[in-house]
Amino acid sequence: MDVNTSYELAAIATEAARAVGDRLRAAFRSRPHVRTKRDFHDPVTEHDRAAEDHIRQVLDERCPGSAVVGEEGGARGEGAVRWYVDPIDGTANFAAGLPFFCTSIAAAVDGEVVAGVVYDPVRDDEFTAWLGGATCNGAPIRSVGATTDREALLLSSYPAPRDLAADGEEALRRFARMVSAFASTRRPGSAALKLAHVAAGWSDVAYGTHVNAWDVAAGSLLVRQAGGVYIPLSGDVLVPGGYLACVGGFDLAGSVLAELTGAGSGS
Repeated sequence: MDVNTSYELAAIATEAARAVGDRLRAAFRSRPHVRTKRDFHDPVTEHDRAAEDHIRQVLDERCPGSAVVGEEGGARGEGAVRWYVDPIDGTANFAAGLPFFCTSIAAAVDGEVVAGVVYDPVRDDEFTAWLGGATCNGAPIRSVGATTDREALLLSSYPAPRDLAADGEEALRRFARMVSAFASTRRPGSAALKLAHVAAGWSDVAYGTHVNAWDVAAGSLLVRQAGGVYIPLSGDVLVPGGYLACVGGFDLAGSVLAELTGAGSGS
């Protein structure tokens, strides 16, 4: 795909993400009613579905004939362009009133992510990526920061409940090694927003498990286009699994995460 078409798709993604910003800001800290999906760790609100429906309308109008894969509504449509939409990534934060959530939209063509946006409606931060670069609020970003674990800020949701169920005490031992190795470890939620912060150089490393394409597709392109490293631990950004991302210049091979995840290098 040429850079100009990629840029146009990024503009459409941005328009769709911003289209739901007012609704999410208005609903934030309203303590909306919460239902659960897979289990009580997996919340959803009326605003998730309503926001996704609005995003689908914008995408259908601006890019007719494309497919949309959304967290709430599943896959609909056929076409060369396939959109991956998470209307509220970090729903638990949104529902509780913690200001760390976002809308994530990515476009993929022939299995390659070619454009994306991660939009933080609380801070009005718009992270945009296409095949020609990455920006935050229109200004170019570079993914640079710490070079070693002992200097780095790690953002990670590991161990998730499913990790604890599968690995028990071993998951806690791995987490202890991470906490001991890194200068700081934080668990803010929202994979997409964590990746955007790594892309901007506001954090150094992000690691997570059990994510879907709509969680990380846009963020993965942001990191890579900003000069950082993104590794899909499933082998493919669009296949569910884990991920590891870091700023450019970080010594991933020497990191404790290289041992824990089996990923020593990537691009």
